[in-house]
Amino acid sequence: MKNLFVGNMSFQTTADDLRALFEPFGQLARVHVATDRETGRARGFGFVEMPNDAEAAKAIAALDGKDVGGRNLKVNEARPKSEGGGSGPRGPRGGSGPGGDRGGSGGKDDNRGNTGGPRGNTGSGGRKERFSNEDYREVARQPREPRW
Repeated sequence: MKNLFVGNMSFQTTADDLRALFEPFGQLARVHVATDRETGRARGFGFVEMPNDAEAAKAIAALDGKDVGGRNLKVNEARPKSEGGGSGPRGPRGGSGPGGDRGGSGGKDDNRGNTGGPRGNTGSGGRKERFSNEDYREVARQPREPRW
């Protein structure tokens, strides 16, 4: 059983259109066009499940890049869902930015003799906690620079 991802579809494409496009290549187990929850409109991609792997490979070869409704389809084998499920709005990033993970060096020795591991993590899902004023209670305040 192969699950195929069909992307870059026209927003007017329906499940019936997708079924008609894939049926010449073999038997279809399921056809699904992703729709927006709020508006009910198609989101421009969908999935097709084909029980026979050879037929699925033929469909990918024939339909990937084909012009349908003024758009070139992108057809390939669907990747499995990630752990998060991918549903709902995205939340805060959790401390990693463009530089990637801010944790330790992952167990490797760095040139100072430290052996990796998470740095600065306090057990809150890998996020660094912000500093607190309590950390600086005994430190004398520095004078401010003039703002000219």
